Amino acid sequence: MDALITAAGRALSAGDPLGALNRVALRDDAPALALASRDLGWPPKRLDSARATLEAHGDLTNAAHARSLEARRLLLLGRLEQAEHALAQLDLHSLPPALGAIQALVAAGIALRRLHTAAARTALERAEVHARLSGVVALRAEVENAWHALGAPAARLVAQGQERLLLLHEVEALLASKTLVVDACRHAVRNGHVAVSLATRPVAFRGWPGPKARFG
Repeated sequence: MDALITAAGRALSAGDPLGALNRVALRDDAPALALASRDLGWPPKRLDSARATLEAHGDLTNAAHARSLEARRLLLLGRLEQAEHALAQLDLHSLPPALGAIQALVAAGIALRRLHTAAARTALERAEVHARLSGVVALRAEVENAWHALGAPAARLVAQGQERLLLLHEVEALLASKTLVVDACRHAVRNGHVAVSLATRPVAFRGWPGPKARFG
């Protein structure tokens, strides 16, 4: 078990689910998801109340921290638009380095899930700078993990009887092209910006005449 997962487990044991989420928010491996899924049910109103109290007392730094935590929670839940809205409420110029790194990591996570690789790379570059300035080892490790996710194979392409692994930017380019794609991951057929869901349709993935690409 790696250091981040161990730290997240200790946070959970100490009754600090937000601290645990802080450590695994951008990870999608099985141990991280297992930790995250245990504690996503905590009442968000408590965090909203805490943030409002902090803002009322002029503690804008900790209020921004609370908003960053909410954005990370929304990202984990897949509520990308809400997470993006939460980030938009932050004053990026006034954030200390640690919070700047968290904000940038969430922004990178949103971009990654939307297959906007250029935006993800820009956000990670910003996160890297802030994490280094913060001196927080866990943040630097999280940025490094996010870079690995960006550069790791993201899909398997099957076309013309051959298979190869695709990086995330290649998946982005393929889905934006006019190639007919049978998406075995999301159970859909895609052609450029048009997608037809196959989630409720029993479809066998067999070859058919004409050019096509399939990835899973």
